[in-house]
Amino acid sequence: MSKNAKIAAGGVAAGIILLIWLPWWAALLIVLGVPAAAYLTLDPSQRRRLRRVTRKELGR
Repeated sequence: MSKNAKIAAGGVAAGIILLIWLPWWAALLIVLGVPAAAYLTLDPSQRRRLRRVTRKELGR
């Protein structure tokens, strides 16, 4: 299993656990808020690099 697949599987497991313990809106807020907060903590140069790599992987 690749590193990205392990991360995705962990995220799915965490999401299911959150849905069981918290109301659906709180779990959704956490699942969407954590990656958004992590992105906002990046420097502008790191954000540009991340966008460039993401577009390249999408084949643009």
